[in-house]
Amino acid sequence: MSGHSKWASIKHKKGAADAKRGKVFTKLIREITVAARSGGGDVGANARLRMVVQKAKESNMPAENVDRAIKKGTGELEGVNYEEVVYEGYGPGGIAIMVDVLTDNKNRASSDIRNIFSKKGGNMAGQGSVNWIFEKRGYIVVNKNVIEEDKLMSIVLDSGAEDLKTEETTYAITTQPGDFENVKKALQDNKIKIETSEITNVPKNTIKVTGENAKKVLSLVSELEDNDDVQNVYANLDIPDDILKEME
Repeated sequence: MSGHSKWASIKHKKGAADAKRGKVFTKLIREITVAARSGGGDVGANARLRMVVQKAKESNMPAENVDRAIKKGTGELEGVNYEEVVYEGYGPGGIAIMVDVLTDNKNRASSDIRNIFSKKGGNMAGQGSVNWIFEKRGYIVVNKNVIEEDKLMSIVLDSGAEDLKTEETTYAITTQPGDFENVKKALQDNKIKIETSEITNVPKNTIKVTGENAKKVLSLVSELEDNDDVQNVYANLDIPDDILKEME
């Protein structure tokens, strides 16, 4: 899990930087639209929509943007029809990579993703090649200076968490997807600050990459994430702290 925790941390910081230049809004609007289209526009009854709307609030997206995206999803306003696609592949060092895409042009997206993999020293793989390495989990990170481990352990396990791991500066809490909101609410009720929280794909095992391979795979993942059609990138990499600090 240590590799995932480090990766979640750097993605969180990158997301904050992207928000400053509006890029994250574009991705959130697509996600809100698709969530509303698939499960309806009622935030209370649509867990997927509720989660992404909360993410939009955390990113300081204006409420009118959220409302407009929901209405495009429900058909109250005219909007683009996005298709959900998952691409799989390998990066330098044999790192497994999954890419979640929402696109209005599947041919363009497929070509773009393939080109990024090729240009950055990776290669696309067939469906099912790497998805078995990942498990869908709720994932919450809390800073160590916020609360003692024993107290946090009691709160999260009582509310349905699957596990709590202690990292260098953080606690990493995992849940089954269905228990994610209960655990998050328990933390909020106890006024425990959450660094990052999401339903994500957590790798069953990680591969440690160092030196040039580490920089190459981070460059590959970063370029994938910068593509407008890409919503999420998952990788089973564990990277030394010094290289992460360089990236930050």
